[in-house]
Parts: sequence; structure tokens; C-alpha cells
Amino acid sequence: MRAIKLFAVFCLTITLGAAYVFGQEPKTTDANPQTAKTEAAGKNQNGVQPDTKRNDERYRIGFQDTIEVAVSKHPDFGGTFNVSPQGTIRLPRLPEPIVVVCKTEQELASEIEEKHKTILKNPFVTVRAVEQRSQSFAVIGAVEKPGSFFLNRRIRLLELLSFAGGPDSEKAGTKLIVARTGSSSVCKQKGEENVGDTNNANLILYQYKIRDVLEGKENLWMQPGDIVSVLDFDLVYVYGNVNKQGSVKLKQPLTLRQAIVEAEGFKPASKKDKIRIIRQKADNSDWEEFTFDLKEIESGKVKDPFLMPNDIVAVSEDRTISFLNELKKSMTGGIPSLFYRVP
Repeated sequence: MRAIKLFAVFCLTITLGAAYVFGQEPKTTDANPQTAKTEAAGKNQNGVQPDTKRNDERYRIGFQDTIEVAVSKHPDFGGTFNVSPQGTIRLPRLPEPIVVVCKTEQELASEIEEKHKTILKNPFVTVRAVEQRSQSFAVIGAVEKPGSFFLNRRIRLLELLSFAGGPDSEKAGTKLIVARTGSSSVCKQKGEENVGDTNNANLILYQYKIRDVLEGKENLWMQPGDIVSVLDFDLVYVYGNVNKQGSVKLKQPLTLRQAIVEAEGFKPASKKDKIRIIRQKADNSDWEEFTFDLKEIESGKVKDPFLMPNDIVAVSEDRTISFLNELKKSMTGGIPSLFYRVP
């Protein structure tokens, strides 16, 4: 009996091993029918459609690259060549230029071999991109190490952001923007639209919350020429009869009462009932004023208003024009530009 059991285990082991060797995992039964149904529909357990565009991550030659072509036993047939603005190179013994952009090194080598078969017997060609400069990306703004990055593979937004050291904890706000410029070095992947056609390309902007990117909820596939801009903190300004005048960072939605707390409260003997929010109009340089009664906010009669970027909280009885003039005189360190910005 024991021998029979051992033989059964041996057979099961062989069967499972063969399944893995031939690339077929043994089937399993999912205890959760909903999970099985979701996966059968081509989605993972979170309901996210898997990325199908990662079919080829090999480097593809671009317009600013330098490539080296070597023909075995015929060194005068090859050499080092800069890719022309037309995306071509000219080889010494071939009459016509060869289009090289968007081809892998192996694809180009195979094509050159075919073209040499009219003058050589069994040519063997190797191609190497010795300077890969076409796939450039830039990260600017409130990051630790802003700059340009030249990469030879596909990359997602989060990884590119990590190359720049991530958001600057002292300066970065809550959002970033990806500017897609329509670079001519973008090559068409199987199943993708022809994003490399720059004749009809327009600037496209994608905006994400930094937190969503860092948590992997948003992780865009990057394209050569993309520029990532990590935005600085938005600011509001609290001036007048408060203990700490100046700017307050909008790290998250901020209300009028919270801004006064950030300014360390009112000065002694100051009137604390009427507070104004001075806001620049979106379509011109004029200012509009909103007055709030703190007693009504504290009693719940009026909702505590949320502030917008560049709002000025005026804890003062001065008229708006006089207040702005005095405020403008007191500002230093570039803050006067506030009066010329449109939120």
C-alpha cells in the first residue's frame, strides 16, 4: 500500500513538473467565483485592465542617436554614423540611404544584411547604438534633482520621478503636470496609435495628484520628449492684526479660520468679527472683496469658506485699496509679483 502511495505522489510530481516545463501552469480552482469571473474578463482582482502595450521594451533607434555598423570581414563596409534629421544613414557600399529610426539594433542589422546580399556572400552584420540620445525626458519644478534624463527603455511616471529624487518635501505642492510635446522620437508600438507623427501633434497636458502617483494609483507610461513639472505649493496671505503676518502654504484645502490659526491668532485688542478675503478676478487684474463675520461662522450660521490660491485674508479695517497699497510696500522676496498673477 505504501508503495502505491509513493508511486501516486511520484506521478503527480512528474505531471506538475511537465506542466511548468512546457509553459503551462497547472489549473487551480478559485474559491471566489467573482474573482474567477473578473479574471476571465481580462482584469485583475482590482478590476484594472492589465497593460497590453509592454510587448516590446527593446531600445529603438531615434533621430539624435549615433550607431555603429560592423560587417564581418569587411570593415570598409561599416562605420559609425549619426542619424540624419530624416531618420536615415548612408552606408559606404549601398546606393540608397537606409531608414533606421524606430528599428531595434537586430531589426536594422537584418535589413542591412539583406541589402548586402547582392554584393556579398552570406554577410553577417552587427549594429550597436553607441550613443542613445533620442529618448529624453525632463523633470522640473519642486523636485530634489531636476534635470534631463536619457533612457534606452520604456519607463513609467513614478520611476522617472524617482530619478529626479522625488518631490521636494519643503517646496512641492499637491499636483504635477506631464506635458506631452509630441516628440518625433516616439515610435509606434504594436496596437498603439501612431503617436510619432508630429505633423498633427499637439501639446497634451496630464494633471495628477502627487499622492496618487506616489501610491501607484496613477502611473502613466512616459513618451520621449515628455516634461514632468512638479508644482510648488500654492499660497494664501494673511495680513493685518494677526500675530504672524505672511504667506501660508496650501498643503491641503484651507479654510478662513484655519488660515487665522496658521497666522497664530489675533493681536490683542483687535476687532475679531469682520474678516475680509480679497481675491483677484480670474479674467483681469481687478480685485473683489468678500466679508465674513467670524461669530456667524463659529455659531454655524455661515459655512467656514475655503480659500483659493493667492487669496489675501485682510484682518484690518482699512479700505481695500489702502490695504493693498500698504501690503505691497511691506512685501519682499518676490511677493510683489502676487499683484500681477491670475490665480
